[in-house]
Amino acid sequence: MTLYKSWCTGTLKKTKKKTLRAYAEKKGSRAKVLAQLGETVKAHYDHTDRIADDVARLGYAKAAEILRALLPQSPRARSGDLGEILASELVEEEIGFRVPVRRMRFKDGREVAMRGDDFIGVGYDDKDKLWLLKGESKSRAALGKTTIAEAREALNRHDGRCTPNSLLFIANRLLDSADTADQELGRTLRDEVGVKALPAQRIDHMLFALSGNDAGDKLESDLENAGDERNQHVASLRIEDHQDFIAAVYEEAMNLGDK
Repeated sequence: MTLYKSWCTGTLKKTKKKTLRAYAEKKGSRAKVLAQLGETVKAHYDHTDRIADDVARLGYAKAAEILRALLPQSPRARSGDLGEILASELVEEEIGFRVPVRRMRFKDGREVAMRGDDFIGVGYDDKDKLWLLKGESKSRAALGKTTIAEAREALNRHDGRCTPNSLLFIANRLLDSADTADQELGRTLRDEVGVKALPAQRIDHMLFALSGNDAGDKLESDLENAGDERNQHVASLRIEDHQDFIAAVYEEAMNLGDK
């Protein structure tokens, strides 16, 4: 079951190279998808089969302690992480790129934000040539122009290209995979860091906003002013009880079932 289609209503405004998406919860839908949201969050921090193995070996209580050690506990860290997680899910569900590495599994501290691009999507054009999406995510109870400008500035750094350290991080994780297709993609991404072969029109940009306020006008203005040398995506998800929602999702994520 897809997440956004089950959970949210959405609007879409699209011109030739610019797409604006706006989402809000359907009435009564949160209760229906909360368990799915919890499972989604868990899967971004750890492999589900490892969690299941912890339960089988140690029981629910001790397995829950392992999970708690992985998941952030502070509201600020949770907010930032959940923005990236929901952005990655939207990219795969609605935009057609694959986010090949779940970055949260590699954090060196559960309360620490990871460096580099918030998310990178990978795809191919109709000639089977590499196509990338560089993404920035912001999560705020009240999203304003300054935060949106910070995200746009980050997208435009490195001449609009994915940062080398971010691409190498993904490439090296893929090269560690046992899957030969992932290994090939990892080599391709490492090569891209060296040769910078992708033109601007094959590196899309995306700004994702999770916010408690309606920031639609500000985000639309940002999109209008964005460059037109590449595809530009802006997506917003408005959750009025922003902090309560985040707390509920992480509480659900830490639920392993029987105690």
